[in-house]
Amino acid sequence: MVLHYFRNERGAETLVGEMQKLGRRALAVQGDIGTKAGIQSIARAANEKLNMPDIIVINAVNQIHPWAYVTDASLEDYESQFRTCVMQTVLLAQTFVPTLQERKWGRVIGINSECTMQMLETQSAYVAGKRGMDGVLRVLAREVGRHGVTVNQVAPGWTLSQKDRENPVDDSSYCNSVPLGRRGTDQEVANVVAFLASDLSSFVHGAFVPVCGGNVMPAV
Repeated sequence: MVLHYFRNERGAETLVGEMQKLGRRALAVQGDIGTKAGIQSIARAANEKLNMPDIIVINAVNQIHPWAYVTDASLEDYESQFRTCVMQTVLLAQTFVPTLQERKWGRVIGINSECTMQMLETQSAYVAGKRGMDGVLRVLAREVGRHGVTVNQVAPGWTLSQKDRENPVDDSSYCNSVPLGRRGTDQEVANVVAFLASDLSSFVHGAFVPVCGGNVMPAV
């Protein structure tokens, strides 16, 4: 497993240690995956010390900026979201997917957001980036399915993470809007990612899977 990090080296190394205790080969690699050079350096490290991966999880996002109305938002907010949502996805695909196609097996899993379906006020920069990511991955799914590579997305709601556990906030208003009445956890998101990465999902392709307790419900 190759675990990318940008600034949180300590957290990445902790996860690598946990994986190694389970008998897995793991490597933490620093890089800016909003740039071509950053992604290429990660690929080189992976290929030299482990191997090119079979499963790509596109999980990074730029630090969330303050929500703002379209008429007030900074252009830099849109540019940063485009770089870390859309261009990250494109660059990761260009770097890693050709190997998956050659092997005739692979998984690409993008972490999107319930916000992509909600399109709430003041969230336009973030939603624009995530909807752009959604478009790239849906087209990619059409292009690579014939090679045995599946492409899917997981769309969490406002998820409880370690940061939230250390610094709790009042989330009652959000929880009251969720049919299941609570926020999901990082483990619950990871469970869906694990399913999509496994052979259990061998015929799941091009899916957008909300993990948000019913807060958004795709319909046909």
